Amino acid sequence: MKITEKLKNKLGPLGDHAHYAHGYYTYPRLEGEISNKMIFNGKEKLVWSLNNYLGLANHPEVRKADAEGAAKYGMAYPMGARMMSGNTKLHEEFEAKVADYVKKEDAFLMNYGYQGMVSIIDSIVDRHDVIVYDSESHACIIDGMRLHIGKRFVFKHNDIEDCRKQLERAEKIVKETGGAILVITEGVFGMRGDQGKLKEIAELKKQFEFTLLVDDAHGIGCMGPTGAGTGEEQGVQNEIDLYFGTFAKSFAGIGGFVASTKDVIMFLKYNMRSQIYAKALPMPMVYGALKRLELMRSHPEYREKLWQITRALQNGLKNAGFDIGVTNSPVTPVYLNGGIPEATALVSDLRENHNVFCSMVVYPVVPKGMIILRLIPTAVHTLDDVERTIDVFKIIRKNLTEGKYSPQAVQN
Repeated sequence: MKITEKLKNKLGPLGDHAHYAHGYYTYPRLEGEISNKMIFNGKEKLVWSLNNYLGLANHPEVRKADAEGAAKYGMAYPMGARMMSGNTKLHEEFEAKVADYVKKEDAFLMNYGYQGMVSIIDSIVDRHDVIVYDSESHACIIDGMRLHIGKRFVFKHNDIEDCRKQLERAEKIVKETGGAILVITEGVFGMRGDQGKLKEIAELKKQFEFTLLVDDAHGIGCMGPTGAGTGEEQGVQNEIDLYFGTFAKSFAGIGGFVASTKDVIMFLKYNMRSQIYAKALPMPMVYGALKRLELMRSHPEYREKLWQITRALQNGLKNAGFDIGVTNSPVTPVYLNGGIPEATALVSDLRENHNVFCSMVVYPVVPKGMIILRLIPTAVHTLDDVERTIDVFKIIRKNLTEGKYSPQAVQN
């Protein structure tokens, strides 16, 4: 059989649902200005699915900077990879400013967050090294480790005792190979919203020698007194050896960065294949990123508003008896019981009859019988949005409990 023929008949665990999900539950089209309310299927919906944490996506100064960058430089400049012909003063300026923001010596700008994390891991470890990582690490971390031909050990999510056990296993191996240990975790886990136990992992450095890489995609801009991230929140930013941030969340853009010591960043500049062999981030993106960073640093009220909405939403849901797990970040999961048929009927009711749009997570991403409705509060949401959403969730919970979303009830 040809590979192309095989692909027609085997779409994968998520693609198996594409015949009814595509365009509605998967690959939906949200239209209009990015805000708390957008258009879906021709009607306005209250949207809780965008990682626009600080509300910068449609900020007038950001829109102006994006337009100025495009008008001044066009989308092509710089025309080449950074190493060969694509380096600019603005790329270097952003790197210096973001490094200062996250309290590191230097930083390296990357075209994409996902691609960047894959390439970071690929470049810094060799076959003699061992990776120890959290079991709920993001897909970009998993894909990066797939390129690693050495050993890797996973520890149970946020289980420090298990992390210690895996470090003991890793230590035995590197004593034989002459390699080193890389520990990878996240600042904020994007599905459940709980923070990685960075402080406790950093404490393990007193017993083991390892390098700590933290993916803080959901933490940068949101966590800590200045928004410098989850390491700042937990008081261990200095213990993070490589700090990774993306532009896809609080920065409301495209791209990412890694920050570390000058020596490490110099190594990455000459060894990260995704940057050496790829065109530099277009200048309008860099120009806009500088404005976003400026606003992030100079307007703490955006972060304060985000947390006002977050606390109101999470406290309101808990007071109404909803299970939101152990989140201690803006990411707000609501756990319900039901299968895929119940989940699709429930989400359709939310969108069509209550005009509330949020993301649905079901098997195989989570165990069978579990439904997660994932809410992302932002600085552009209002307290009225929160109150309305909690009232609607009470209705859909009642319907779910009464079996109104069961396949039999929906068919009738």
